[in-house]
Amino acid sequence: MMLTMERVSITSRGKKIVDDVSLLVKQGEWLALVGESGSGKSLLSQAIGRMLPRGMEVSGRLMLGDCDLGSLSKSEMRSMLGRDIAYISQDYHGSFTPFLTIGAHFKEYGKAHGVSREECKRKTGEALESVGLASGMESRYPSELSGGQMQRIAIALALFLSPCLVIADEITTALDSVTGHRVLQLLASRQKETGCGILFITHDWRTVRRYADRIAVMKEGVIVETGGKHRILDHPRHHYTKRLIESAPVLGLGLRSGVEGEKRYECNLGERDH
Repeated sequence: MMLTMERVSITSRGKKIVDDVSLLVKQGEWLALVGESGSGKSLLSQAIGRMLPRGMEVSGRLMLGDCDLGSLSKSEMRSMLGRDIAYISQDYHGSFTPFLTIGAHFKEYGKAHGVSREECKRKTGEALESVGLASGMESRYPSELSGGQMQRIAIALALFLSPCLVIADEITTALDSVTGHRVLQLLASRQKETGCGILFITHDWRTVRRYADRIAVMKEGVIVETGGKHRILDHPRHHYTKRLIESAPVLGLGLRSGVEGEKRYECNLGERDH
């Protein structure tokens, strides 16, 4: 299923923090949402699952396939989270209860979504194996595992019920470069296996270059440019996009100098700009 955002705004105390965002994430696609800290990327992702901090209001339309997410009750949205929409955050420690074993986390996750005990046990083994973790991991506690192992388990848990959309928010920030690279390779591999769409929030242009299909650039709550990865990296149109790319040492060389001023570039819904 495709995620469609139409003119989504987020307001806090009368002030717009995210302004009139229209984006889509297609099934099987990796959309990188990039921008500086505080640009509204994480808030936009939280709005999808109705996880915004208290006091913030959302307007516009959020659709997953033909389901209007804004019309769902709280219980209906809770049911969708995990089954249809999964989140992976940079705070992987906060995603786990320290006094529960890894196996118990999968058991509780499956129970919440009506998975039988037998099926949950089978799927847990498959999920852990799919992220390269040996049998016996189920009996261990979060405090006994490394950061890389915990993030791999977070990916396994997120994909446990084969959601059609995965939202990954700066998932390698707390990891060293080697471990982070392995985690991203794992996520890309699991995406190919499951066919899920990925909304990937990051400020790391090296990751964008390696994994993204399309890019959306966010500045102060506004999407200033969207397009295919190669078009954005080779021919950025907005001055802000060009500045971000040039500030990334690996990407800054060889960019063409043509920038079409301050104009706000947005792709129409459904457009794939290469």
